[in-house]
This record gives sequence, structure tokens and C-alpha cells, in this order.
Amino acid sequence: MRIAILGAGPAGLYLAYLIRRRNAGADITVIEQNRADATFGFGVVFSDRALDFLREDDAETYAAILPHMESWNDMTLNLKGRRVVIDGIGFAAIGRLHLLQLLQARAASVGVRPVFERPVGSLDELKDFDLVVGADGVNSLVRRTHAEALGATVDYLNNRFAWFGTAKLFDTLTQTFIETETGAFNAHHYRYAPDISTFIVEMNADTFERMGFEGTGEAESATICARLFAETLDGHPLICNNSIWRRFPVVHNARWSHGNCVLLGDALHTAHFSIGSGTRLAMEDAIALDEALAAHAEVGGALAAYETARRPILEKLVAGANGSADWYEHFAEHMRLAPAEFAMSYITRSGRIDIERLRKLSPDFVARYENERS
Repeated sequence: MRIAILGAGPAGLYLAYLIRRRNAGADITVIEQNRADATFGFGVVFSDRALDFLREDDAETYAAILPHMESWNDMTLNLKGRRVVIDGIGFAAIGRLHLLQLLQARAASVGVRPVFERPVGSLDELKDFDLVVGADGVNSLVRRTHAEALGATVDYLNNRFAWFGTAKLFDTLTQTFIETETGAFNAHHYRYAPDISTFIVEMNADTFERMGFEGTGEAESATICARLFAETLDGHPLICNNSIWRRFPVVHNARWSHGNCVLLGDALHTAHFSIGSGTRLAMEDAIALDEALAAHAEVGGALAAYETARRPILEKLVAGANGSADWYEHFAEHMRLAPAEFAMSYITRSGRIDIERLRKLSPDFVARYENERS
């Protein structure tokens, strides 16, 4: 079987590694339109147990990634200058480029060397392959080509956000919410290396318009946002890397494959960045597709098995991500709550955790919450 994988992000690289690890003679071509060292954004964040899925099945990849991650055991919410710590909610983060380099090395260890700087304008260029995998992200050529057959939709949330970096280091994953005369702003910030942090600024559409950000360049936007969050940043500037204003795309596909083409990762689905699961989900998609290919010699049977096994799991996780996204779409309204109430609203936003489970995970926070309510 000749396999073409479009996209050398985490999904594409990890799938290529898994297939070649299982079958040293597998004919795999990974095609990426960008340079090997090109990446946009800064760090990626994982929930504290997000890499556990690697531990047993792929101990070598787990061991390759884990030492390079920044980790912490609590998270912090800052609501208009008042601080709430939610204990026991841990996360880990790593630079996106660093993660890609580690996965490139894993792929190279089994003889996979992606073809970089190779744009593909039409799937006709891949007609000689038995299987075409769309791991080519939100703007997937594979999905766009077969959009009608896949029942593909892309909707956009209303909030505007931009990814920046900063040399200011933060002890935990932190959410800072501020109120100004122009409107409410939120910053998601966390360190992802010993010397740098991610700093995502978010606001609703009305605030974005009042700020006059439409058409504002990256450098000017960074300067304005650094001024808004000067206290949080301790005067540090914000760093740009394709730090343009965006609306989050919600990608959905009624069907996951068509003919000999199949999707995974952001080409198949998106999970709002507020839950820190996008990269994990992409890598788990790769595991599920590799297992289906191993169990079925015929492409059609493998792709059907992949969707049947993976869809129920994925839909549950994406539903949680969508619940989180909806909370952020209305974060300015939630800011009217008292700090502990606000924090409880935040931590239960995805519908995946209730107060009894939280009592075990975060006893100090729940005690504060119940004390302030009494």
C-alpha cells in the first residue's frame, strides 16, 4: 500500500512514525508545504495526564517528549485583580516548534523523512497513492476537495484572539480577566520553556471593534495589548509570530473518509484552545487510524473501522471543548460573579466535572468556594 500523508504537523508525523514502526517496509510519503522549522504561535499546552496515552504503547516517544515539558500542579484565575487558585488542576506545556522537532526525530528514527516546502495544489497530484491522509490542518485541501461528500462544515466563533509570546514567566497556567472602559479582555498565559511564555489575548466582537483592532498590524496590536495587561506582564513586551487577530474555526465532518481519502487532527475536527487538547486529540487520531490499518488489509474497511472506533470517543471530547468555547464567548457576563463563583463557573464549563469530583481533585478550592457561599 502506498500512503501519502498531507501535513507534517503532530498528526501527520506521528501517524507516519506509527505505521513505519509497525511495518518497516511501509511505503509512506509525508508532504508539507512549509519549511521544517516553520511554525506559528508559541507553546502548546496539555492537561496533566494528556500524555498518559503514550506511556504504555509508545514509551520511547513518551520519554522523548516528557523531559522537555514545563509542568505545574495548580491553575490560577485573576478576576479584576482578585486571585483564585484551583489546586490539583495540573497542566504541561512545550514549544510547538520543539514538539515538531521531537516528532520529526521520532519519524526519522524509523526512516520517515518528510518532503518539506512542497505545496500540493490538487489531489490529482496524488492519484498514484492507495491512501491519502488529510493531516493538513484547518484549511485542509483533502477536506475542501471532498467537502460535499464528507458533509464538511467550518463555522467561526465570534470572539477575537491573537497568540503572542513574552519573556515574563508564569508559575502556573493562568487566566487573567480585566475590565476597561472599552470592554472586557481575557489573557490565557503559561510558560512553555524556561525562558518564555505563551500569552493569548481574547475579547468579544464589540470590544474588538471599539478598540479599532481591525486592520491593526501585529506590532501595534502587541503594544496595545501589553499596555492593557501591563500589571500582569510586569512591563514585559509581547512578542509576535504571525500574531494576527483570528476567530476560532469549528470544523466538523459528518463523514470522516471518502474513497481512498481520510481525515485526522484539525482537518477532521477542532477543539477550542481553552481545553489544551488539540495536539493530544490529533495524536490519538493517528493511533486509532494506525490500529485500523493494521487490522484491515483493504483501505475501505480500515477507514470504516477507524471512524467506528474513534468517533464516539472524539465526539464526547469535542462536546466538552465546545462547552468551554461557549463559556469564553460569554466570559464578560461571567465576570459579574464573585471570584469563587466565577472560578466554579469556569472549572465546570465543559460539563465534564462536577463539584463532587472537584472536591477530590481540588479540596482547597472547594473549601474556599463553599466558605464564601455560606
